[in-house]
Parts: sequence; C-alpha cells; structure tokens
Amino acid sequence: MKENTDPDVVADFGEEWSRFDQSALNPDELYEMFNNYFDIFPWDAITTDAVGFDLDCGSGRWAKVVAPRVGKLHLIDPSNAIDVARRNLEGNSNCVFYRAGIGMIPLPEESCDFGYSLGVLHHVPDTPKGLRECVKRLKLGSPFLLYLYCRFDNKPGWFRLIWKITDLFRRLISRLPNWAKYPINEIIAVTVYLPLARSAWIIEKVGFYVSNLPLSQYRAPSYYTMRTDALDRFGTRLEKRFTKQEIEEMMLNAGLEKIKFSTRSFWTAVGFRKS
Repeated sequence: MKENTDPDVVADFGEEWSRFDQSALNPDELYEMFNNYFDIFPWDAITTDAVGFDLDCGSGRWAKVVAPRVGKLHLIDPSNAIDVARRNLEGNSNCVFYRAGIGMIPLPEESCDFGYSLGVLHHVPDTPKGLRECVKRLKLGSPFLLYLYCRFDNKPGWFRLIWKITDLFRRLISRLPNWAKYPINEIIAVTVYLPLARSAWIIEKVGFYVSNLPLSQYRAPSYYTMRTDALDRFGTRLEKRFTKQEIEEMMLNAGLEKIKFSTRSFWTAVGFRKS
C-alpha cells in the first residue's frame, strides 16, 4: 500500500478526532499529558526558528504546545482530523497542514530540525517502513520522538492475560458500525475505565504501589480523556504492540542513534538521526 495506511483505520480516526476534538480538555491536563510524553525531548537543542513535523497529528493537541516554541511546524494526517487540527490551531501562523499518509510525507528529505509521532505508527500496515520515512525527513543529528504501544513486557503475566482477553473484545467492537461502536465505548468508559482508574487513585493515596493495576495510568486524567482513549483503544481495527527491545532495534535500523526511553510513559523514546 503506497501510503502505508489502512483506509478503515484512517476513517475511524477521522471520526474519533471529530467527535473528541479536545476542545473540552482542560489546559492543565493537556500540559500534564504533554510533559509525560515530551519529558525526554531535547528542547535545549531546538531553537526558536527550528522547523519540525507532527506525523499523524490528529486533533493537533500536541502541536498546540509545540508550535509556540518553534519557527515552523508541519502537521500531517491522512484523515478528516487534519481539519480539526487546522481549526484548533487557528491563529498559529507558523503551522502548515497536509492531508497525506505516512508513505507520502510531503516534505523534502533532510529538511527538518525535529519530528515526533505519538501513538500512530502501531496503527499502520508497515511500522518499520513508516519510521524510516520519518527519519528521512530529519536533518543529520536531529531528534525524533516516538511513542508505540508496548507489549507489556514490563508487566506481570496476569496483566498480559487480562490484556489478551480485552483484545478479543477490541477485535469485535472495532468492526462494528459507528452507531453501535460509540455507545459500547461509552459504556466501557463509565463501567470499566472510570471505576478502575478512580480505585487506583484511592489505593495510591492509601500508600500502595499501583502501576501494575489495570488502567492505573488514568487515575489522574479526566473522564473526558478516558472516553477519548476508550474509543481509541476499542475502536481501532489495526493495532500492533512492541517490546522495548523491538522498539530500540526498529529505531536503530531506521537510522537513529543515542536512543533514550522515558521512565514516565511506556514506551516513549527519543533518538537522533545518525550523522
């Protein structure tokens, strides 16, 4: 597939970001989420006139924080979400928008000072190829921030078993028509995400370690974020997961070096294009 995209997945994400355009997201929560992903990003190496790209930008929520810090930001997405991003970033004259798939990135090779792709490349048919296309757009020595779904190699066996069971539900729910899929995901958000997340919050306040509890990562975020991510999780037909070692090897093979993983958000990593 020339664009390295799945048409059904593209359509699903276009619908998701149109429905949850992040306009209801509290700014403080946005910055907290942003910091969880970008805590290892080398901002000290990025100048105020730097040029970068946001690959599969979705609603543009990360770009809202990145754009004011740089000279120009290219936002790329193959779905209707690009129109949502354009609306959310109205007034940011340094943002340029493209409706394009990862196999057709409309930027010259070695043209950007940085790039990032968060939560995207595990939803494309050929993840390693997609990563290589991103790295090609970087100038030598420039950083690239990547987030991919983990295969829970950092979790106990019982946790992975629970995930395998929920994945069976994802495979069924994601193929339903929207009129059925959206209500089911709302039910999942309120009956699964909310009680488990708030229980983890209470358990943590008592003084116990909660990172291995299912959905404990949502103990602080709002219910709006839970609804968004429940749809993201159960409404997506194509999903891949990787171990930390697999991600590192993929980044090295794509032409990145000096790989560093975040301790706040698994598996988020940054690497620099080999010079």
